[in-house]
Amino acid sequence: MVYTADLKSAARKGIRVRVPSLVPNIMNKSPERGTFHSQCRIEDVIAEGGDPATDEDVQRALDLERMINEHQAQREADERWRENNLEYDLRSTKWICDKAKASDAYAQNIYAALCNQDWQKNEVWPLLKGETYSCSWRYAGGIVADMREEGDYINWYCSGISGEQGIDYEPPLTFVPEGTVTEEIQEDFFKLGWIPVDEHD
Repeated sequence: MVYTADLKSAARKGIRVRVPSLVPNIMNKSPERGTFHSQCRIEDVIAEGGDPATDEDVQRALDLERMINEHQAQREADERWRENNLEYDLRSTKWICDKAKASDAYAQNIYAALCNQDWQKNEVWPLLKGETYSCSWRYAGGIVADMREEGDYINWYCSGISGEQGIDYEPPLTFVPEGTVTEEIQEDFFKLGWIPVDEHD
């Protein structure tokens, strides 16, 4: 990657380097999504007294970040990707994005509902064909970050865990464990045309 003077200056100061999106502004997107790992490396280099602008690990992290961003932008620009895609419906629907921005608890509840849970478009063909949508915990956190247009997956990842697997973390009372679908989230996802898949069905 060729660094401009502004990019070098930003790296020295530990500022997140943001890659412009290649996708038309049809969905909410966080400018910080995908920057967590490169930012951590930049901060580590600065703490060690090094120069992020010349650090090879920082450059590799930024190169990877750009490659992933460009790949994701190309994928999201494909009309076929948007079909029967819960992520697209969530990020492109203003009212639910506004609710996620207005309430940390609501945003976390969306994240939790996307974890360990399959969703299905409430339409004839997806139901008959058994087509479902699911994603990883990390990816779910990234979706919520995009909906709120701030932060990265790490802001929500494992936010529902309390005293499990040796993790010393006590989430707010309004947060729910991963895999939990609250009544409000189920109702709002239904308005978008999605229903949870019962594992016993």
